[in-house]
Amino acid sequence: MIPARAASTRLPGKALADIGGVPMVVHVARRAAASGAARVVIATDDDTIATVVRGHGYTALLTSPDHPTGTDRLAEACRQLELPDETIVVNVQGDEPLIDPALVASVARVLEASPGADIATAAHPITRAESLFDPNVVKVVCAEDGRALYFSRAPIPWARDALAGGDRMLAEGLPALQHVGLYAYRAGFLKRFPTLPQGALERFESLEQLRALEYGHVIVVHITPEAPAGGVDTPADLERVRARILGISSMD
Repeated sequence: MIPARAASTRLPGKALADIGGVPMVVHVARRAAASGAARVVIATDDDTIATVVRGHGYTALLTSPDHPTGTDRLAEACRQLELPDETIVVNVQGDEPLIDPALVASVARVLEASPGADIATAAHPITRAESLFDPNVVKVVCAEDGRALYFSRAPIPWARDALAGGDRMLAEGLPALQHVGLYAYRAGFLKRFPTLPQGALERFESLEQLRALEYGHVIVVHITPEAPAGGVDTPADLERVRARILGISSMD
């Protein structure tokens, strides 16, 4: 499922932004389909987005414009589709036209192989100290079995001895992981999630996934060796993605 809303503060109309003659959200849908998904659905609050998506042969559902998050939008879509609770739904953001289909499939498989989990997500090793200390970079700490223990904007895990002198450095061997905002859910949990009250950890960190942890739900993490390609938030991001996709297309 791909949530795609009309409003975008930094890049108005980005869901339909042209990339090589194809709207961005359609590029995302093609990548999602290449993962081997049984079905690709775009959940949107906009008639124009829905019409364009359907014109390219994909399913579009109209959802409420009042949803505070993409997760809430997908929960409504699950109810509209009457998905069985055990269905695995991968949330692919509508502004990630370079998403790796193999990563989408891997996150889904990790959840499928973890019957005690409600959510799967991804992370990759942090290799730069700047990323570890950047509050805009979300970090995750995992147990040995791959369960997420905590997500934070703070530099976790904290290398006490290496950082005792006040230097901002990446301690050798530190198992620091950067979270990747790609999620797979069991549909039953996804339908229940918006009914859970927001907890203190989520409010302070401004990280929605902490709500699941606060209520005792299990999140499993797929570790990918390298950072995936970035999404589109700004006009500069859009130009970068256009160059990348058109470069790939010209080589094909």
